[in-house]
Amino acid sequence: MPNREPASAPSVDQAFREGVEHPLPHVNVTGPELLGSLEPEQALALFDVQLRSRHLDFAALKLREQGRGFYTIGSSGHEGNAAVAAAMRADDPAFLHYRSGGFFLERARMAGYPHAVRDVLLGMVAAAEEPIAGGRHKVFGSRELWVPPQTSTVASQLPKAVGMAFALKRANRLGVCTELPADAIVMCSFGDASANHSTATGAINAACYISHMGLPVPLLFVCEDNGLGISVKTPPGWIEQNHHGRPGLRYFSADGCSLVPAYEGAKAAVQYVRETRRPAFLHLSTVRLLGHAGSDVALAYRDIDELRADEARDPLLATARLLVQAGVLTPQQVRERYQTAAHEVETLMQAVSGLPLLGSAAEVMEPLAPRHPERIDAEAARVVEESERLQFWAPSVVDDAEAREQARRRLPERAGPLPLAGHINRCLGDLMLKYPELMIFGEDVAKKGGVYGLTRGLQRRMGIGRVFDTLLDEQTILGLAIGAAQAGFLPIPEIQYLAYLHNAEDQVRGEAATQQFFSRGQFSNPMVVRIASYAYQKGFGGHFHNDNSVAVLRDVPGLVIASPSCGEDAAAMLRTCVAAARVDGAVSVFLEPIALYNTRDLYEEGDGLYQSPYRNDGSVVPLGRARRYGEGNDLLMVTFANGVRMSRRVAKVLAEEGVAASVLDLRWLAPLPVADLLEAANGAERVLVVDETRRSGGVSEGILAELVDAGFRGVVRRVTSLDSFIPLGPAADHVLVGEAEILRVAREMLAR
Repeated sequence: MPNREPASAPSVDQAFREGVEHPLPHVNVTGPELLGSLEPEQALALFDVQLRSRHLDFAALKLREQGRGFYTIGSSGHEGNAAVAAAMRADDPAFLHYRSGGFFLERARMAGYPHAVRDVLLGMVAAAEEPIAGGRHKVFGSRELWVPPQTSTVASQLPKAVGMAFALKRANRLGVCTELPADAIVMCSFGDASANHSTATGAINAACYISHMGLPVPLLFVCEDNGLGISVKTPPGWIEQNHHGRPGLRYFSADGCSLVPAYEGAKAAVQYVRETRRPAFLHLSTVRLLGHAGSDVALAYRDIDELRADEARDPLLATARLLVQAGVLTPQQVRERYQTAAHEVETLMQAVSGLPLLGSAAEVMEPLAPRHPERIDAEAARVVEESERLQFWAPSVVDDAEAREQARRRLPERAGPLPLAGHINRCLGDLMLKYPELMIFGEDVAKKGGVYGLTRGLQRRMGIGRVFDTLLDEQTILGLAIGAAQAGFLPIPEIQYLAYLHNAEDQVRGEAATQQFFSRGQFSNPMVVRIASYAYQKGFGGHFHNDNSVAVLRDVPGLVIASPSCGEDAAAMLRTCVAAARVDGAVSVFLEPIALYNTRDLYEEGDGLYQSPYRNDGSVVPLGRARRYGEGNDLLMVTFANGVRMSRRVAKVLAEEGVAASVLDLRWLAPLPVADLLEAANGAERVLVVDETRRSGGVSEGILAELVDAGFRGVVRRVTSLDSFIPLGPAADHVLVGEAEILRVAREMLAR
């Protein structure tokens, strides 16, 4: 083979055609016993699947050369993962690596789905009729096959696979997921380079941790080890050394280039996970026969001898020789099947390559964030029956009128005025009654009730199955939420501080928020992520407990960002977020201003004006609607969260000076209440934006842009916090926007 460029489609193709005649190395016997526990018909079916996976890779490269294809990361050398699919059931959820083409085709074959090859080709050409992502990305995914789509699987799918495995038994017991049987297992595949990613190590640790706690985690990690991370070699023996013998994780290994060992190894791993409900790690040795992707030239970083050695380990060649020596096929029949697969893929490729692509921005964005406002409002307004609430909030015998009335006095709406934290706590309790599938979890949320006590008492009332502590890892917390949501739950995970979110923001941005977009709404992960947020804690804790940056959230398409400033709104907005999750599969982030959790006074100490009675009367705050305080048009202050209280205090000072000012509380940072903003601004002479986030990348930039785009002609200015991290102690006041600055700028504007 000296004249062929290795790691190219022609080289791999010719090596297969020429190598079929050669016997399997180190095998001197012949006959069906070579197939092990595989039946001849099953071995043939797996071979046909492997052949089609290979020719799909060739088609991807050909389409790219013709300018008709847009994705070339292939599975050549990894086709042994078809054996993993064969060892599993078609109702076992699978989160697939982008080289798991053989697995996907075998899963489809087992389920009787005949269009998998065409579906993969539709993804390559970004055809609008592709059934999972609809031309938005080339993914392995299918609702029918229980394969949620993954977009760029550099370990980011592992935390949610842990989440689904953790949630399966709970989902079955509570009846929130009826599609999956009680003994289903979850599988996720990834590469050897991805195994080094902090997301992977965190997820594997979480699975071991949960299992160590005695809880079921029926999860099979499949590491497809080809020894390369694009061009960077994985040290020989590293994957085994790092995972073999690890407490809580059973290690299995198999030669993924040889069909029978791959199947036997996968079958043993699957049986272990299914029977013990514990996690396992299947180390599948593979090769990469082509470059990392179509633009990658393997000869730039690998020598020819190494590439030829990989070609000699070609799993298709090994399967072909196996079938010949087992007496199932002749060499000529192997070539015929190879050519049949090539013709089938070529014919389908030609048929799909001219199909329509997505034709407009509206078409592209259609599944991004479907919203049904009327249905959301109706769901948010639906209240729990009094009898259920009495058992929750006032558990006692209420079999007569007097006892019932005594119990009613213990309902939260009878408790008198409450600050923001009290409203959220009571609302969470009512929401757990309203939605049996709702789970609350995070670090310290159970017995302690969260770092600020907002979940206090909920575990005692609802049990450890629905309110529980997690390990200290934000990626795991959010991954659990995604996986549990896909298993039928409605999770409300808690992140202790806004700064902690940045450790795991890709679980929101790259995973949770993209699911509906890349599955045309067939998969969703409805959730509400509660985060103790912002600064103004009188300098306590420094920047890691006082974070005023929300830029990373504001540019996530389709994400709902709620930012209440008072208890009454917080409860109503929380109901709206949960309703949006249930109705539309929405992913919401609920930013709670820590400094206002227990604030009771507005203008003067002891006035109690910043608290209000809890309401359970079906009141609703619609998505993207602002709230206005006052009607004055001399000056409009546009703000949110901590800025609302500061601005209302400034408005009172201005009123004493004869100025009619009003405050617009945006409440929602996404979708931004643009209509309410413009309506209020157009009636005002001056607009002052009060933004506690940073001047660069802060919320005020978006507000000013909306005013400019709408042609606002009045005077507009902004006051913001500075582009600084938050220091410890009183020094924080130097970089955070304060009332004095708001008042100074307001007076300057009024003097013009």
